[in-house]
Amino acid sequence: MDKNSKRREALLYHAKPTPGKIQVVPTKKYATQRDLSLAYSPGVAEPCLEIAKDINNVYKYTAKGNLVAVITNGTAVLGLGDIGPEASKPVMEGKGLLFKIFSDIDVFDIEIGTKDIEEFIQTVKNIAPTFGGINLEDIKAPESFEIERRLVEELNIPVMHDDQHGTAIISSAALINALELADKKAEDVKMVVSGAGSAAIACADLYVLLGVKRENILMFNSKGLLTKDNPSLSELQLKYAIDGASVSLEEALTGADIFLGLSTANVMTPEMLLAMADNPIVFAMANPDPEIAYNLAISTRKDVIMATGRSDHPNQVNNVLGFPYIFRGALDVRATKINEAMKMAAVKALAALAKENVPEQVNIAYGATKLVFGREYIIPKPFDPRLIAVVAPAVAKAAMESGVALNPITDWEKYEEELLNRLGNDNKMIRMITNRAKTDPKRIVFAEAEQLDVLKAAQIVYEEGIGFPILLGNKEIILELKEELGFDADVQIVDPKLDEEQERRTRYAVELWESRKRNGISLFDAEKFMRERNYFAAMMVNTGEADALVSGHSRSYPSVVKPMLQIIGKAPNVSLVATTNIMMTNRGPMFLSDTAINIDPTAEELAKIAVMTANTAKMFGVEPVIAMVSYSNFGSSVNKSASKVKEAVAYLHENHPEIIVDGEVQADFALNPDMLSAKFPFSKLAGKKVNTLVFPNLESANITYKLLKELNKVGSIGPIMMGMKNPVHVFQLGASVEEMVNMAAIAVIDAQEKSMRLKVK
Repeated sequence: MDKNSKRREALLYHAKPTPGKIQVVPTKKYATQRDLSLAYSPGVAEPCLEIAKDINNVYKYTAKGNLVAVITNGTAVLGLGDIGPEASKPVMEGKGLLFKIFSDIDVFDIEIGTKDIEEFIQTVKNIAPTFGGINLEDIKAPESFEIERRLVEELNIPVMHDDQHGTAIISSAALINALELADKKAEDVKMVVSGAGSAAIACADLYVLLGVKRENILMFNSKGLLTKDNPSLSELQLKYAIDGASVSLEEALTGADIFLGLSTANVMTPEMLLAMADNPIVFAMANPDPEIAYNLAISTRKDVIMATGRSDHPNQVNNVLGFPYIFRGALDVRATKINEAMKMAAVKALAALAKENVPEQVNIAYGATKLVFGREYIIPKPFDPRLIAVVAPAVAKAAMESGVALNPITDWEKYEEELLNRLGNDNKMIRMITNRAKTDPKRIVFAEAEQLDVLKAAQIVYEEGIGFPILLGNKEIILELKEELGFDADVQIVDPKLDEEQERRTRYAVELWESRKRNGISLFDAEKFMRERNYFAAMMVNTGEADALVSGHSRSYPSVVKPMLQIIGKAPNVSLVATTNIMMTNRGPMFLSDTAINIDPTAEELAKIAVMTANTAKMFGVEPVIAMVSYSNFGSSVNKSASKVKEAVAYLHENHPEIIVDGEVQADFALNPDMLSAKFPFSKLAGKKVNTLVFPNLESANITYKLLKELNKVGSIGPIMMGMKNPVHVFQLGASVEEMVNMAAIAVIDAQEKSMRLKVK
C-alpha cells in the first residue's frame, strides 16, 4: 500500500462509522421508568449515602474498581514527539482499546493541557477519586520521572508510566531467559545501552534488581557515553554516568555480553556485533527499525540471542504483554500502588511462562509447528490466552505479600477462572486466523473482482500479506476500480471471456468433460461453462493454477455452490459436504453447523457433520465441546426431528468417544452449564463450556446464526465449507468487506492444511 492509501485508510478507520475508538455503554437495565429511577433519582441516593458512610463502598457500588485513566500531555507521543494534548488523543484511545481487549479494563483517556509539572500533578490528583488506577503515557523525560514519583507517593491507587516500566518489565523477562540460554550470570555480564531516555533508564534500573552490576553498564545518549563531567545530564542519568574517559559505542561493545537499544535505527554495525562476547544478547528495540536489522544480525552471528520491538520477528518486546495484566492484578486486590515487587512478579511470571508447553492455538496463530523455549522464543507471544491468568495473579499475590493490597484474594482457582472468562468477548480468533494466514500466504482467486467491495477485500488481503489475489472478471472494469482505490500492486488479472484466455478455456473444458462426461456434461456444455467465472475459477484451483477461491458476494449461495460441488467435489473418503459459521460471541468463539448446505440431514449425516465441525474447530486451536441441539432434552420428545438427534449422539458416543458431545439438548441448557448440571448431571456436557452447536436442520442453523449476527451484532466468519477436495469458500450474498477478508484468510488456512496433509502422504 502506498503512503497516501495507508494515510487514507488510517484516517477513515478513526473517523468512520463513529469518530474515535472507545465508547461508554450502560451495564444496567434502563428499559423502564423503574430502572431509570434506580439508576438516577431517587434510587441513586442510597449508594451515595453508603459511600459517604464508608469511602471504600465506592468500589462496591461504582465502576471505580475497573476504571483506569490513560493520561498524557502529549509531549512525547510515539515517534511524533511533542504534538500537544489534542493530537495525542487517538493514541490514548488506542491504549484504552488495548486495555479493554486484553484485560477487560475500562478506560477514560484524559489529555491535559499543561507542560508544567506541578499543574499536571495537581490535575491528576484532583481527578483521581474517579479512577481505580492511573496509566501515565507519552510524557517526555525528565518530567515524566518526577510526575510519576510524586503521584505514586501522593495517591493511594496504582500509578505507572508505561513507556518506562512496560518495556523494562517485558525486556527483563526476556533477559532472564536469554541469560539462561547464554549460560551467563547477571552479576558477571557487561552491558552497553544505546539510549538514555526514560525507558532505557527504567530498563537499566530493573536489570540492576535482577543482578546486573551498575558499574558494568555503559550508557550512551545521542552525544556519546554518559560521563559525570557532563553538566547536561539529569539526576537519573547521572546514576549511569562513569568517571573515566569517554569511549565510542564501537569500543564499548568489544567483549560486551548485552546490547540494549532504545535509540535509533542502524547504530549497531555487523562489525560491532562480531566484536561482542560469545552468545551475545542483543535487544534492539528502536521502532519501526531496530538498531541492527534482525536478519542482518542473525546472519552475522549464529549464536546471537535477539529481541526487537517488531511483530514480524521472534522475541517481540511488546508492552501489551505487561500493562493490561499488571493493572488487572493491581485493581483486583485494590492495590494502593504498583511497587517494585509487583513489577518483578510480572517479570518472573512472563519468564516462567515462556518455558511452559505452548497451547496449540498459539502455535496455530503464529504458524509454528511447535513453539519451544529457546533462542527464538524467550518471551510469550501476545496472543497467548494464558497471559491474563498467569501475570495478573502473580501481580496480585505480590501486592498482597508486599502489604499494598486492600482487598486480598482468597480463592485463587476461582479468580483465575474469572480472569479467563473476562476475555470471552474479544476478537482474538480473528486476529489468530489472520496471523496464521500470513505465515504462508496462498494464491486466492476472487471470482467477482469487478465488484468494488470484493476488490477492496482483495486489496486488504494483498496489503496485509494474507494471500496473493488473482482477480477474476472484466479486465477493463477491474483496472478502473483498482485505479480508483489506489490499488497499484501488480497482481494477476484474469478475464475468462477474452481471446487471450482461449487456450486455457479449451484446456479446462476438455479436462472438465473428461471428468464429468458420464455425469451428463457434454464437451459443448464444458466449453460454455468455461465462460462463467465460478466454473473457470474452480478449474484454476483444480489444475493447481491457484490454491483457493472465494466467491458469492453478488450471487445467491446455491447458484455459487453448485459449480463448486460439480467441479471440485468432495474430498476422498468424504460422503457429504457441510458448512459451519464461527460466531464471535461474548462467551468466546462458537461454531454453528450446518448453516448452508444440508436441508434435513439424517442421524448419520448429523453425526458426520459433528465430526467435521470438531475437526474444523481443532484446526483453529479450539478444543470442541459439542451440543447437538433440539427443542427436546434427552428423550423428552419422541418426535422424528428430536429422535434423529438422539440417534446421532448415540452413534458419536460409540464411534467417536474422543469427542466431547451430547444431546439432544435445548439451546438454553447447552449454553448454561449450571442449569445443565442441576437438571442433567449425567450429561457429558455437565460443568463444561459448550463452544459448538450442531443443529437438526439447515433451517434452524441458518436462522440462528443470522439472528445472532443482526440482533446482537455478533461477528461471523463463514459459512466455512467442510469436506471439499480443494479449498473453496462461498460468501453470503452481500457480505461485507471485513467478512470477505476473513473468509479469504480461512481459504488460505484451508489451503495450508490441505498442503500439509499432502506432504504427510
